[in-house]
Amino acid sequence: MATKSESYSRVAIAFHWAIALLIIGLVLFGWLMTHEWMPNRFAIYQWHKSFGILVLVLSLGRLIWRFMNPPPALPDGMKGWETVAAKITHIGFYVLMIGMPLLGWAMISASRLPIENELFYLIPLPDLPGISASDAVEARFKLLHEIGAKLIIVLFVLHVGGALKHHFISKDNVLARMIPALRRP
Repeated sequence: MATKSESYSRVAIAFHWAIALLIIGLVLFGWLMTHEWMPNRFAIYQWHKSFGILVLVLSLGRLIWRFMNPPPALPDGMKGWETVAAKITHIGFYVLMIGMPLLGWAMISASRLPIENELFYLIPLPDLPGISASDAVEARFKLLHEIGAKLIIVLFVLHVGGALKHHFISKDNVLARMIPALRRP
């Protein structure tokens, strides 16, 4: 197992994998709910909103945790472009993990549809203050939300590709920082 300085903490690892799985589900639900042939689309929209807000809350918690518990240093042998790409990817993920739920929330706040929004069918979700119901405003937030979804897919592919490159080609312990069982001696 990796030492504390070489691996993320268990809390950071739990945040990472919980948010990653939620985002994968959100992308899938986001795609499914836009298709007319999909049964129970309304329920999918409601679950998408609920899990999106959960990603927002977990991402804020993860960001606070990261400030209090800095991540382990990247390997010394990494090329400069790899270090820059890793930093840009991580910053991009944080921007999107926080921004995407806020854009979705703003979109439903701008909607003229008289739909009660409840998280997990239990907790009322109020509209964001300062956003008036408007088809044009809703359309702008929807476009930004869709662009964000495409960006998060690109970042996901880059992130997973980078982790696999480090594990199988560079043969370092970058991937083992999030999956300690993969630690190499």
